[in-house]
Formats: sequence, structure tokens, C-alpha cells
Amino acid sequence: MQDEAFMNPAVLIASIYVFALAAFLGYQVISRVPPLLHTPLMAATNAISGISLIGSIVIAGSHHSRLATALGFIAVTTATINVVGGFGITDRMLKMFQKRQPAAKVVQK
Repeated sequence: MQDEAFMNPAVLIASIYVFALAAFLGYQVISRVPPLLHTPLMAATNAISGISLIGSIVIAGSHHSRLATALGFIAVTTATINVVGGFGITDRMLKMFQKRQPAAKVVQK
């Protein structure tokens, strides 16, 4: 393996710190969102998931190492599931706000 493939311990600790802080902050923000704003929030989350999908495709195709390609493939798979599931949930939420049309009356002759 190449020397630059190994991560410096200080960089690793900083990365874990940023990840933990982002996870905590994300949980706090999402848990305080009123129900009326869930649909726009889901749309924004789907856009962010789309960006992570593009990033994971780039990593999967970069051919740095077999591990990077395997992790990139896993990231592509999970990001795709996240995007598709997010749009499915958003669609169901939007259907809740649509007006229901009355059933058409059948005219008998």
C-alpha cells in the first residue's frame, strides 16, 4: 500500500468529531421541525441525498483501491435507496394534502 493511503490519526479524529457533531446537530434540527414543514424538509433532504449519490458514484468509479471501490458501491446502493424512499415518502405526504374528489354518480336509465 502507498503511504498516502493511510489516514493521519489527527485527521481521523477530526473527521470523527465532525461526523458526530453533524449527526447530533442534524437530529436536534429534525426533531424540532413542526409537522407542517415536514414535506418541504423532505424535499430538501432528497436533494442532499442526490448530491451524496453523485459523490458516491465518483468515489466508486475512482479506482483508488479495491476497498474504495467496494465502499463506493455500498454508498451508491444506500444513497439510491435513500433517494427513492425519500421521494416515495414525500409523494405519500403530498397526497395527504390533496382535496378528495367526490365519487362520480352513476346515472341509471
